[in-house]
Amino acid sequence: MTSPIRALLLPLLLVVIGSKPFFTSAKPPAPPVSCNVTGCVLSNAYGAWGDRSECWVRSVVYPRNEEELRSAVAEANRNNLKAKVVSGFSHAIPRLACPPPENSVLISTAKYNTRIEVDVAGRTVTADSGVGLRDLIDKVEAAGLSLVASTYWEGVSVGGIISTGSHGSSWWGKGGAVHDHVVSLSMVIPAGESEGYAKVVRLLRGDPLFNAASVSLGLLGIISQVTLSLEPSFKRSITYSFHDDDSFQDRLLDVARKHEFADLTWFPSQHKVAFRFDDRVPSNASGDGINDFIGFRPSLMAVSAAIRATEKGYEESRNSRGKCVTAAAELAYRRLAANGLKNNRIFTGYPVVGRQGKMQTSGSCQHSPEADSLSMCAWDPRSKGLFFYETTAIFSPPKFMDFIHDVMQLRDLKPENFCGVDNYNGFLIRFIKKSDALLGQPEDSIVLDFNYYRADDPSTPRLNQDVWEEVEQMAFMKHGARPHWAKNRRVAFLGVHRKYPGFSNFLAAKNQSDPRGMFQNPWWDIVVSAQGSNTGNGCALEGQCICAEDKHCSPSKGYLCRPGLVYKEARVCRYTTG
Repeated sequence: MTSPIRALLLPLLLVVIGSKPFFTSAKPPAPPVSCNVTGCVLSNAYGAWGDRSECWVRSVVYPRNEEELRSAVAEANRNNLKAKVVSGFSHAIPRLACPPPENSVLISTAKYNTRIEVDVAGRTVTADSGVGLRDLIDKVEAAGLSLVASTYWEGVSVGGIISTGSHGSSWWGKGGAVHDHVVSLSMVIPAGESEGYAKVVRLLRGDPLFNAASVSLGLLGIISQVTLSLEPSFKRSITYSFHDDDSFQDRLLDVARKHEFADLTWFPSQHKVAFRFDDRVPSNASGDGINDFIGFRPSLMAVSAAIRATEKGYEESRNSRGKCVTAAAELAYRRLAANGLKNNRIFTGYPVVGRQGKMQTSGSCQHSPEADSLSMCAWDPRSKGLFFYETTAIFSPPKFMDFIHDVMQLRDLKPENFCGVDNYNGFLIRFIKKSDALLGQPEDSIVLDFNYYRADDPSTPRLNQDVWEEVEQMAFMKHGARPHWAKNRRVAFLGVHRKYPGFSNFLAAKNQSDPRGMFQNPWWDIVVSAQGSNTGNGCALEGQCICAEDKHCSPSKGYLCRPGLVYKEARVCRYTTG
């Protein structure tokens, strides 16, 4: 989660009802796996996979230690079953964890989450795969050390972070991707009968399989333990600086090089950009601040539902200007509240200085007692609140500059068409360093993250759908961006194997570790290996295909397949009245 996921707010509604924009507790997220007498269903945190289909599996097992995990893999291998692993969080958007529905088993690490051992002298921490990021960070900080890299959203497991190449933001040191801070890892892989049908392999950085295993998408085996490097405890100093967006891209590289944990947020419809100047400071620096990001705070279920209803109303009435009103209020509220930074209990001014463990990640909406049923994470499907897509594209810096130029051209044709994305925190821009991982980034890269409205019904077209399809195709087709493995719609993965120089070596490592394809699943077969495509009616509405004919859109509702407005080679579903 990613993701780092950023939630839509409606500040005007909060003012009207006199409600605080955050609460001290919330209903915790539901477990991702639910079972009955017929079998089990795996869901992600948003309640719907990219293709909306159900992920059904006959059974799930919950190992509590490495030997139980090995035994679960061995049992599956002995019985010729397919197997996939899922954590207790399940924030991936693609169906990474979905096994085939028949002759398969799901292995959950939700209860394999007790070991966190900090080696103060060696400056490392070793954790079970299912350990949550927040628990890991708190243990590390209590020992007087800090984990340098982490995701922005803390509702993820150690194994999930590593497997999917998840990250924060930094070009400094080892960089912002968590897998690049791994010292060693253990993985359970299939084995022959003489080795008990499964075995544990210990991999150190430099071992032949290490660079494949560090971002493996669960395809080589199941990560059982991870050892991460640490540094002496430090604090962070953060200041948000808001500016007009004229030529902001010319400052990007300088900001990344001058500030260790910098990022930017671009609000295209508002013609504004927020630079986050984020630097390391000594542990004795004055300040006890925290990062309680607005989008990750608990939200009253009634507020989330009202926001969603308002947005649906704008969609159904084709009211872009209504979205612009809320986008302007959203930006004003974020400036006022410093995007959730607090000097102590409230925000009193910049810079906000706090311990690394309190500033590097957030997610207060997931830490809550079971008894509270009034508030939860704003995207929790039980609240009938926010429901959206998340596109994450990873660029080489020169191509990113060209991409921004194209998007500005598209924006300038009709700025109000971009108000929808500004309700979801605009375009978040981060930095990832070159990685040795075969499915990591092959160069110092710039990451673009944006969320946008998703309809309740997959057959319902969206307001300004063509704009977001054109931006998506600009990124992945014209400018060759690489998709984040745990996010994105299906079209983002078209041709992905050609975008990673180490892809063929990864396949060789996969075949070595799992020669029978025990951990291979339909998502890999169809999406990544391109062994099939969706060309059915309406397939472009949810990014299952790029339209080639009008039937791939929604002709009955006025949406036809047309060329892009700036990127003429794009094919998008555009609303046409005549």
